[in-house]
Amino acid sequence: MSQLSTAALAQVAEYFKVLSELSRLQVLCALKSDRKNVSEIMEITGLGQANVSKHLKILAQAGIVIRQPQGVNVYYGLADPLIFDLCELVCGRLETRLQEQSQQLQSLEELRQP
Repeated sequence: MSQLSTAALAQVAEYFKVLSELSRLQVLCALKSDRKNVSEIMEITGLGQANVSKHLKILAQAGIVIRQPQGVNVYYGLADPLIFDLCELVCGRLETRLQEQSQQLQSLEELRQP
């Protein structure tokens, strides 16, 4: 990444910015198993219609989800399921960091005990 231009790094930053919203991550998780319409996403996430639609628009503009009209319905799906590999990588790193912090706290607690 150190050889990327400022413009390329700005695009990477925008991509992560899109993924930094809790509701958008909920929408993505709802789409993990199969494509769904707005009503189905609302049911899974508990988010309102306007909220789901807003986040789907942002995710579609970022190229993370695709919009597929089917009759009177519109279904949304993942443009690239590898997005969850990125999420797993981040979750794994967070888990490791939390375990390390827990061990440090345990060591401090042991030092406090007489």
